[in-house]
Amino acid sequence: MFLTISTTGTPDRPATDLGFLLHKHPGKAQSFSTSHGTAHVLYPEATEQRCTAALLLEVDPVGLVRRGQGKGRGGAPDGALAQYVNDRPYAASSLLAVALSSVFRSALQGRCAARPELAERPLPLRIEIPALPARGGAELVHRLFGPLGWASVEAVPVPLDEQFPEWGDSRYVHLVLEGELLLADALRQLYVLLPVLDDAKHYWVAPDEVDKLLRAGDGWLAAHPEHRTITERYLARRRSLTEDAFGRLELVRLAEADGRDLEELDKELDEELDDAVAGEEPTPSTEAGAGADPAPRPVPLAVLRREAILGALRAAGAQRVLDLGCGQGQLVQALLKDVSFTEIVGVDVSVRALTVAARRMRLERMGERQSSRVRLVQGSLTYTDKRLAGYDAAVLSEVIEHLDLPRLPALEYAVFGAARPRTVLVTTPNVEYNVRWETLPAGHVRHGDHRFEWTREEFRTWATEVAGRYGYDVRVEPVGDDDPEVGPPTQLAVFQLATTETAATAAAETATAATNGTTATDSPKEGDAA
Repeated sequence: MFLTISTTGTPDRPATDLGFLLHKHPGKAQSFSTSHGTAHVLYPEATEQRCTAALLLEVDPVGLVRRGQGKGRGGAPDGALAQYVNDRPYAASSLLAVALSSVFRSALQGRCAARPELAERPLPLRIEIPALPARGGAELVHRLFGPLGWASVEAVPVPLDEQFPEWGDSRYVHLVLEGELLLADALRQLYVLLPVLDDAKHYWVAPDEVDKLLRAGDGWLAAHPEHRTITERYLARRRSLTEDAFGRLELVRLAEADGRDLEELDKELDEELDDAVAGEEPTPSTEAGAGADPAPRPVPLAVLRREAILGALRAAGAQRVLDLGCGQGQLVQALLKDVSFTEIVGVDVSVRALTVAARRMRLERMGERQSSRVRLVQGSLTYTDKRLAGYDAAVLSEVIEHLDLPRLPALEYAVFGAARPRTVLVTTPNVEYNVRWETLPAGHVRHGDHRFEWTREEFRTWATEVAGRYGYDVRVEPVGDDDPEVGPPTQLAVFQLATTETAATAAAETATAATNGTTATDSPKEGDAA
């Protein structure tokens, strides 16, 4: 396996500074033992004007097979002869990625002991890999490296045999990257994307690979348009690991979007999980005086909400239901008890919440017929997600008030514009009712994470505007005791997709507006799943 890193310089900033960054002297040829062979570092050229460092990984293919590597999931092709005679040990793959992290560890971490300022200075870089396996071809190479700041990404397919062009191209490309980047960023990108392009690893993918991926992807992976492909391929499509990684990447995106510290946001989600849903509501005042018979214990508002939602779903004839922002899964659990709901999908941004929901429902012990009806999916409701399209109904129960108002249009587009279920149910607190909660101080919202709480008129206005924008009919219903002065504690909007012609016209107009940047300015394009 062969890779070169080149840079140019001036008398003031000589190109040989590359040696300081790589911690390898340009005047020496050095060799390093690895678990799969020997890595050689040498400099074919080293002048003030231009310097090139080459990494040559000499793999021991027989030793690789005898140690049991290259077999099984994510390894080399099966078959006795193919284990010994194949091109894989000589093409850039996860073996080269591991060698990069071992030989250039300090550079990959962005450290330069002798000249610390060099690590913080972007360099004009040219990285060349003559034989890079790319399952997806040159197009995938451009999709992966293109958004990462490279001025030029060149991926030329390597023919199977130059003497017989009619045989076509192999699955290898000759890669050349050129641009001005930090060396550490370039090396971290290669460390992640070499095995991603190969779509295979020479070792078993364990849980600690999630930490490796997020460390190397810090600063670029969360915002990458192909982050799902990168994550799934890097983690060998192991479902538990990819869901963990998606959850942690979504926290990074949320923290960046809100300008908040990642640890602070993570702690906040933990605290939310500790709140029982029934306990989110303050205690209502009672009219019973001293000596009077104790009033019957009121039905918790959370229970009344679930009953109202279940009734609306049954009335709509829904069978396949999305619970968006499912939290700890109370509604999902209630839906499972009714066999008329044949498919139930709980979606939440927090992996911890989904873990609690799985434990609450005892998914691991659930019978096959019952478990086939339910899925828990990690995802953000402010990003369009192809997995959520085609369902009969979607529920947003006590969700919208947890979003900052500027992010609400993105959720509207993701649910009503992209997923587009026939029925959408939205519940939210009625702020006018807050005066009836004796434990709620004046001027406070019901939960510490609520970014807003609407009056009945404000909620009705929002629901009417959303319905008109996306081709739905809507009605607003009370949930809980409907106080003649301040209304109900919770308000429920029931959206029903309008006639086909009306809905299609509204959807087309909304899609055009979104394309022109006039609707939901931070709404991602369809397919940018969380």
